[in-house]
Amino acid sequence: MAEMRNRVSDIAHFPMRLQAYMAKCGVGSRRGCEELIKEGRVMINNKVVREMGVKVNEDDIVQVDTETIELADRLYYIALNKPRGYVCTNYDPNEDRYARDLIDIRENQMLFNVGRLDKDSNGLIIFTNDGDFANKMMHPRYEIEKEYIVKLDKDIVIDDLTRALNGIYIDLPKPYKIRRYDLMPRTKEFVRITLVEGKNREIRKIFSYLGYDVKSLTRIRVGCVELGDLNPGEWRNLTREEVSGLLSGKDNSRKGGKKRFADRRKESENGNRN
Repeated sequence: MAEMRNRVSDIAHFPMRLQAYMAKCGVGSRRGCEELIKEGRVMINNKVVREMGVKVNEDDIVQVDTETIELADRLYYIALNKPRGYVCTNYDPNEDRYARDLIDIRENQMLFNVGRLDKDSNGLIIFTNDGDFANKMMHPRYEIEKEYIVKLDKDIVIDDLTRALNGIYIDLPKPYKIRRYDLMPRTKEFVRITLVEGKNREIRKIFSYLGYDVKSLTRIRVGCVELGDLNPGEWRNLTREEVSGLLSGKDNSRKGGKKRFADRRKESENGNRN
């Protein structure tokens, strides 16, 4: 079973590949760090590096966008209930409300989000400074489920959900598809959707293609981690069991579903009016 590490020193062995070092410094996932290297935004000892095979020694000075990076003293794994209107990116000159700023810890500038949740959506998003953890979570072979409550502008048609299960070709060579759906009791405008890939704005694109307008979208689960009782803007640390469960691909998809849905439906309706 995968184990949770509390300190970066537990997993730092030099020399190490540059992208691995950057990930352990909390710059981002390994894939994200590789993009920064390709773009020429990384320097080792004042020299720009663009190659992937370069290794870092313990006494090397590494900079990203001219800022020196260092191994973090502690690894963080945080669940945040992102309110609607906040962005997950850590910098955008056109935005002024960042989800990361809601996490009021001293080292919050080292955190980055794992996966996407767009500005108009709300709900569970995971932040960390552990690049290896993020890389594993986003790797396709882990197939970590993401579950959402979706409110539509009209009653859902079962045949449309069947099409989404089978896959719909919209703007990519691969189809957009859902893994599972659940109709909600006493309403036909709400549906619970489960994804595994999580392409950019996937649910919105699927329902738009099928002729619906998504009025609200709330993520209530990522793998074995549930949104639970977190209010918008609140956060908590993941437990060791949750971190291990995410790394092992464990899901927990039906615990407390009905009660939670009623609460989250109200939250979605309130968020849509804001």
